[in-house]
Amino acid sequence: MSADAAGAADIGDEDPTGSERRHQPELNRAAPVEKRAPIEMLAAHAARRDQSRTLIAEAAIASFLSPDAAERQQAATTKRLDQLDRRMTRMERDVGISVEMLAVFVRFWLTTNLPLPGPAQAAARAQAGERYDAFVAALGRRLAKNPKLRQEISEDIPGDPV
Repeated sequence: MSADAAGAADIGDEDPTGSERRHQPELNRAAPVEKRAPIEMLAAHAARRDQSRTLIAEAAIASFLSPDAAERQQAATTKRLDQLDRRMTRMERDVGISVEMLAVFVRFWLTTNLPLPGPAQAAARAQAGERYDAFVAALGRRLAKNPKLRQEISEDIPGDPV
């Protein structure tokens, strides 16, 4: 019991029901934690950070007014999807170039090479094996260095000459 309540009980104030009064805390009593005004909190934070109060206040206001995390995450995801879309577009273009190049080469090769007679085919196969090995070696060297053919072909060349 508080001192005032104990003194009142001593004076003779009795409970009309005749039961003992039990101490119940008051609900509107101030909490023991000290509540500080926002300006005091700003000053304390600025002092701890060794920054001006204006700078801290501007940063807090900017943070409050900036988009929330979900919007930032959505913007980052959208940006990443746009990058992936551009990469896919380049890959489709590169594959298209490769397919057309192979088709032109095969058509040219079939039209310029006549079938060989039986005895010459064995010698031609041996020579073809040597040429294929040389081709694979040249392709490996080409892939190891830059620029690659797809980089040499300008992306801004339209279908019709400008």
